[in-house]
Amino acid sequence: MADDTEPMTRFPVPDIEELPEDIQDRIEEESERAGFTPNVFPAIGYRPQQARAFIDYHDALLEETDLEREEIEMIIVAVSGVNDCLYCIVAHGALLRIYAEDPMLAEQVASNHRTAEINDAHRAMLDFAVKLTEDPAAVEDEDIERVMDHGFSRKAIWDIGNVTAFYNLSNRMAHLADMRPNEEFYTLGRD
Repeated sequence: MADDTEPMTRFPVPDIEELPEDIQDRIEEESERAGFTPNVFPAIGYRPQQARAFIDYHDALLEETDLEREEIEMIIVAVSGVNDCLYCIVAHGALLRIYAEDPMLAEQVASNHRTAEINDAHRAMLDFAVKLTEDPAAVEDEDIERVMDHGFSRKAIWDIGNVTAFYNLSNRMAHLADMRPNEEFYTLGRD
């Protein structure tokens, strides 16, 4: 089924063909990989220079990390759940289901990571990400030590914080724009 969901409702969605060539190329690459065009790409194309920065930062988080991709997606889904961000819960929930090879995990993490079927290390990781989201000024050395006690390095904790911070920004922009998830995301990773 082809998705005709508008990428966002509060700002004009640019025509992909009118975007700068480098952004068009990235959208084409992502569309080929997914089999559809994730709505985030035309939405962020509204401001091309900012779209480039967003994409570059996103890519850096995935390329320079001590975290597994499944862990990154867990953080995104937990943070997005706290922030009630429909787009990121649905889109990254699909990615979490795929990378974790678990069709039920995303909803568990989005609704309440504390009761999700995850190991203690991942629970500590998500406790830290959620605290950084809900009350960043309350994060203390003890919080970092607790995550380290569960086997995460200082670089991994930096990465947890960086992913958390980036997706707090992303969630807020998705809310501002009323970004809508593609229908395809709802069914990915369920088989």
